[in-house]
Amino acid sequence: MSAPNKPRLITSYEKLDSSIQEQIKLEYPEGFSQHLISFNNKDGDRVSALRFETEDKIYLVKMTQIIAEQIIEDDDDYDDDGNLTDDAKEEYEEKYDDELED
Repeated sequence: MSAPNKPRLITSYEKLDSSIQEQIKLEYPEGFSQHLISFNNKDGDRVSALRFETEDKIYLVKMTQIIAEQIIEDDDDYDDDGNLTDDAKEEYEEKYDDELED
């Protein structure tokens, strides 16, 4: 699935299309904070982000550990333990079934 020349998009979670957010939730049903990577941005600053790859793009979603935990805490699709609820998981799996099978 990983193409060498796939464009990378560095963005924030809030700016992502809701369909991408939902696919990220399926990819990381137990939250984001333990999956963050670090890299140096074009200015040489250290940045942490969540990596998410689609058919045509690699997303680097900027977030700190604290922000990652806050997103999950504030999201009704996740339960009190920070896990994607069964209802949300089923809904998104049905919605994105074709895209996830590639």
